[in-house]
Amino acid sequence: MTDTATTTTTTTATAAATDVPRHRLIGHRLIGLLRSASRGARFGDILAFSWILILIIFVALPGMVTKYAPDEAVSASFQSPSGAHWFGTDYLGRDLYSRVVYGVSRTLAGSLIAVVIGLAIGIVLGLIAAYFGRLVDALIGRVVDVLLSIPGLLLSMVVVVALGFGAFSAAVAVGVANIATFTRLMRSEVLTVRNLQFVEASSHLGAGKVRILARHILPNSYGSVLSLSALQLGSAIIWIASLSFLGYGAPPPNPEWGLLVSEGRKYIISSPWLLYFPGVAIVVSVIAISRFSHFIRKKVG
Repeated sequence: MTDTATTTTTTTATAAATDVPRHRLIGHRLIGLLRSASRGARFGDILAFSWILILIIFVALPGMVTKYAPDEAVSASFQSPSGAHWFGTDYLGRDLYSRVVYGVSRTLAGSLIAVVIGLAIGIVLGLIAAYFGRLVDALIGRVVDVLLSIPGLLLSMVVVVALGFGAFSAAVAVGVANIATFTRLMRSEVLTVRNLQFVEASSHLGAGKVRILARHILPNSYGSVLSLSALQLGSAIIWIASLSFLGYGAPPPNPEWGLLVSEGRKYIISSPWLLYFPGVAIVVSVIAISRFSHFIRKKVG
């Protein structure tokens, strides 16, 4: 009787679970993952997650969190922070808070493009170098050594000059500077995986090199590289902002964070808030992303 009741209960529960819509099951799983992550999170991690969530809201709904357009002169120039203008106004009477909010999407977009370029090319080069070895490995290794021997910001400036000034050129330049880091890590991961038994077994069974790379080596090698990409996103933000600060990135009147700092430094004595608020936004964002990266790497590891 007990076994029959247990079986009936299990069958009923399974049927009930089957009747639940798929999107609800996915939602429950996501909530479970968030709860498990929050249990292991420290107070600093929670602050980092909160700031990243704020950045996502700024990117998705900038018009919901500020009532002014970023290029609109809304008041007198150089007004100090107040209830009407939380971050004050700049030299043209534009609301600085609005410009910082709208600058999130521009800065993060350039940084994401840079990381994707470095990640994609780095994975391919590292995969090819480690698997084929010998001449291919030596050739790619020399290219990586050259890229690593040049400071990243200097290399980015050289690439921007070659491509032409602009926000997209700055993103591509930072991406090129990141290729060596991803390539070196991917190469080391592939060297570890390619000698494992399941890879050798696949080769003995007649699988081609492309199939082995795509089906066995790549899925077991890119985990550490992806976790590094979050950390590189913080570095990319600094480099993108630095290029804009130096005049190599987004041109005025784009509300890019580095450009806001560059414009605000001219008035650091009379109106220091023009420099402080975008500068603090850059620092806090980089710290939050770095903290988030370390948290993810601990969970993955």
